[in-house]
Amino acid sequence: MKKLLALLIFPAYLHAQSDTLKTYATVVDGDTLPMVYMQTVNVVGALSPQAAAQLKAYYILRRDVLRTYPYAKFAAQKVRELNTEASQLKNNRARKKFYKSKEDELAKLFEDDLRKLSVNQGRILMKLIERETGNTTYALVKEMRGGFKATLWQGMARLIGDNMRETYDAGGKDAAIEAIVQQIENGTLPIPAAYQNNKLK
Repeated sequence: MKKLLALLIFPAYLHAQSDTLKTYATVVDGDTLPMVYMQTVNVVGALSPQAAAQLKAYYILRRDVLRTYPYAKFAAQKVRELNTEASQLKNNRARKKFYKSKEDELAKLFEDDLRKLSVNQGRILMKLIERETGNTTYALVKEMRGGFKATLWQGMARLIGDNMRETYDAGGKDAAIEAIVQQIENGTLPIPAAYQNNKLK
């Protein structure tokens, strides 16, 4: 009877070859019982509504960081390249003209992609650009396009609750973003193919 019960409970682990059933087995009180080695399963209770909301917020943040991080890395690389080229120009007027031409070039390439970002993703992108370059987006615009443009864009940003002057605080309010970035950089959190843009290479 024990044999029959065991065979009914564990049919998925039995492998039929010809007329022979092969499986691990053990003998208990003279009966041969099939044995199956299974991985440990941890059983936890249901999440509280507050914990569920926090978990959902984390996954949204992780998605947004994964989406914007490649753009921040590209922006930092471009800023370094443009500053190197601009430093070789003879005066401020030539540098402003150079930056304007590069801005137009990059706008044509990325404007459609960046318009698809949500407001929150735009905020995170600004934070990550500051993390990667050491300069706020306000300071970068001011350096490349002048104080008037920087002030104009800052005013537009403030209308939707953003602040181009805000600095990145890895150990404080931006600690969750920093933890996600660290996972990306150490390879434990790969960027999904859907967020990898060939234009960023």
